[in-house]
Amino acid sequence: MAKSDSKKDYKKSGKDEGAFRNRRNTKANASIKKKTETKKSSNPNEIRLNRYVANSGVCSRREADIYISAGNVTVNGKPISEMGYKVQLTDDVRFDGRRLNPIKKEYVLLNKPKDFVTTGKDERGRRTVNSLVSGASKSELSPIDKLDKSTTGLLLFTNDGELSKRLARPKNGIRKIFHVTLTKELRSADLKRIKEGITVEEHSVRVQDISFVDNSPKNQVGIEIYSSRNNIVKRLFEELDYEVTKLDRVVYGSLTKKDLPRGHWRYLTDQEVINLGMVQ
Repeated sequence: MAKSDSKKDYKKSGKDEGAFRNRRNTKANASIKKKTETKKSSNPNEIRLNRYVANSGVCSRREADIYISAGNVTVNGKPISEMGYKVQLTDDVRFDGRRLNPIKKEYVLLNKPKDFVTTGKDERGRRTVNSLVSGASKSELSPIDKLDKSTTGLLLFTNDGELSKRLARPKNGIRKIFHVTLTKELRSADLKRIKEGITVEEHSVRVQDISFVDNSPKNQVGIEIYSSRNNIVKRLFEELDYEVTKLDRVVYGSLTKKDLPRGHWRYLTDQEVINLGMVQ
């Protein structure tokens, strides 16, 4: 009798333990489900303040925590020192009084091939340079300047509007070097005239340097120029009755085509971005 009762007690105990385990698993699954649902239902327009500050380019996320705790950051006019504080993308977030943009700034360098137009969309259905960098970013990137359809070479894309405006200003001018191929040999006298400066459409064009390309025919020259005027290199040679058959931008600022095949793109390094930012 004692044995039988003992077996019953054991079976009962086992059932109770199993029921407890089932209840515990049910609670655990419910907790996981709740967390998952909470994660899925999170507001896509909401972002942690330290990430907002870091995305703006001010500093790293870890450094942002330090500045936030020190009271350097305000949200809608109020200082925020709470760690983990979340803001809306539409909030007015400022660092030391300067309003921030939460969209991470990105910089992409393309080695443009021939027969691509430098426009976002083309009504005539022509291939665009934007299609070549479409996989580089989730943000909308725009070219800083333009290269015409037949011109190849370096083209910089970014969503950094401030830098774009600065580099595109005519008074700033950024260093550009082109490899030019002409339909005929360039006379030494004309090369000298270009070097000394000539007038194109009533505006003087200042050329930093021009020379024949080493070990190449005299119809190939390298020209260094700072002007931001559209198609200025072609127009410069046309002024002297030369026709440009090939034009390749091989240097833009301190950027070169090294290890960047035609039609490919790459991200700029932090140092390259800093160098571009030094243009006043």
